[in-house]
Amino acid sequence: MTDELRQSYKNVQLVARRRARNFYYSFVLLPREKRRALCAVYAFMRHCDDIADGAHSEDRKRELLRRWREQLDGALIGDCDGDPILPAFRDAVRRFSIPGQYFHWILDGVEMDLAIRRYESFAELYRYCFNVAGAVGLTCLQIFGFRDEKAKDYAEQCGIAFQLTNILRDVSEDARMERIYIPIEELRRFGYSPEDLMKGVSDDRYFRLMTYQASRARGYYDGARNLLPLVDRVSRPALWAMMEIYRRLLDKIVQARYAVFGRTVRVSNAEKCSIALRAMAMRFLT
Repeated sequence: MTDELRQSYKNVQLVARRRARNFYYSFVLLPREKRRALCAVYAFMRHCDDIADGAHSEDRKRELLRRWREQLDGALIGDCDGDPILPAFRDAVRRFSIPGQYFHWILDGVEMDLAIRRYESFAELYRYCFNVAGAVGLTCLQIFGFRDEKAKDYAEQCGIAFQLTNILRDVSEDARMERIYIPIEELRRFGYSPEDLMKGVSDDRYFRLMTYQASRARGYYDGARNLLPLVDRVSRPALWAMMEIYRRLLDKIVQARYAVFGRTVRVSNAEKCSIALRAMAMRFLT
C-alpha cells in the first residue's frame, strides 16, 4: 500500500467516525478490510450529501455535483485527481468489485433533491428512495459478500426501509425546507393537506397517515431480514446491528406517536453501544 493510499484510508475512517452516527457502530464489527472499504464508500456518499445540503445556490450545487460525478468517473479508471478520499474509494471499489453504476444512481438521487420537492405517488417516491438508499444497500452488499443473487433484492429492501424511517424522523425538518417526502396522494387519502404538514398539525388524520407510513416501512424491514443468512458469516453481526439500530429508531418514532415536530427522535449512544455489544457476541455464537 502506498503512502497516499494509506493516508486516504485514514481520511475516510476519520470522516466515518465523525459523521456516520448510526452506521459507525456497525462498521467497527467488520474485519479490517471490509471496515475500511465501508468507510471509503461512506465518505464518498457523505460528500454527495454535504454538497446537496450546503449553503450554495441550487445552480452552484448542480455544478459541484457535476464535477463530483466527473471525479467519480475519473476515480473508477484510476485518476483520483489529488482528492483526499478518492484513492481509498477507488481501492475499495476495485477490491470488492462494486459496479460504478451504483454511485451514479446515488448521485442521481442527490440531484433529485435539488429538482423535486414533492412526490405525487409512492411509485415516484420509490425511485428516489432506491437512488439514495437502495443503491447504498447494494453497495454495502458487495462489501459484506454474498453468494445468492436473491440477496440483491433484500439489500434493496433494507435500504428502502432505512430511508422510509429517515423520512418519518425528518418530517418536521424537511417541511421547514418545503420538502414533502410523504406521497401527496396519500396525504389526500387521509384528508391531511401539505399545508397541514407545513404547519405541524398533529391530529387524528396525521396519526393515521403516519401509522400507514410506518406500516409500510415495517414491511420492508420484514423483507430485509431475509438478507442476514445470505451475506458472508463475518459480515452478519455488522448488518444485524445496522438493521437493529434503524428498526429501533422506527419503534421509537411509533412509540412517540409520531411527535416529530420540534424534536428529533433518536436512538441513544448507550443503546447503540448495547446493540453493538450484542452483535459482537454473535461472532462467537454463529
